[in-house]
Amino acid sequence: MSFIDPRERERAHKPTSYANFYEEAVKASEQFRKEYDSKMNVVKWSDMPFERSPDGLIKHIINERMNTKEMCLDIYMQFLPPGKASGKHRHLSEEVFYVVEGKGYDLHWDVKFEVNDTMEFEWESEPKKFEWKTGDFVYIPPYCAHKHFNADANNEARIIVITSRIIKAMGFDWFEQLENAEGF
Repeated sequence: MSFIDPRERERAHKPTSYANFYEEAVKASEQFRKEYDSKMNVVKWSDMPFERSPDGLIKHIINERMNTKEMCLDIYMQFLPPGKASGKHRHLSEEVFYVVEGKGYDLHWDVKFEVNDTMEFEWESEPKKFEWKTGDFVYIPPYCAHKHFNADANNEARIIVITSRIIKAMGFDWFEQLENAEGF
């Protein structure tokens, strides 16, 4: 006894248009593997470019536009001048950072959302404050608006920031610069 409606079987076999998606994916994967062999395993300090970005001065350690074998993470060192702050931004990926040098704090505006017919986002009006210093590790939840502050008026702070590219590859490239860092 068959539970398949014969009309469905007929529609499934009816010609529409043709594509080479699968075949092209196999060829693209073969080409990717050849190119992958030429990518860097080790990134020398001299291959890490600086950027004066809307979020402040950063030095890219790993970025998708660099020729590295790392395919999932973006990593950069952020320099926070004495008594200054980064820009304020949010992205759908989680962010973590390690404090290499200095002391400061983060302000996080947590996100609240509802899913009805569309996703509706709202951010807390009052941020939560998280203090940090050399050797600390800080976690920032997805889509949480955040800003880093150097609490020392005399010395630079440096943090290593890590985010995942996977969310972007899944079609959620939601990244917004809400405020620029001073001077950028």
